[in-house]
Amino acid sequence: MVEVFGMLEFSLGTLGFVFGIICLSKIKKLTAVLEVKGLLEEN
Repeated sequence: MVEVFGMLEFSLGTLGFVFGIICLSKIKKLTAVLEVKGLLEEN
C-alpha cells in the first residue's frame, strides 16, 4: 500500500513541476507583450 501512495505522490509532483514550467513560460510571454504595448513598465 505504501508503494502505491509513493507512486501517486511522485506522479503528482512531476505533474506539478511540468505545470509550473508551463505557467512560467506563459507569464514571461505575457509580460513581454504588455511591455511592448506600454501597459507594463520595465524594471
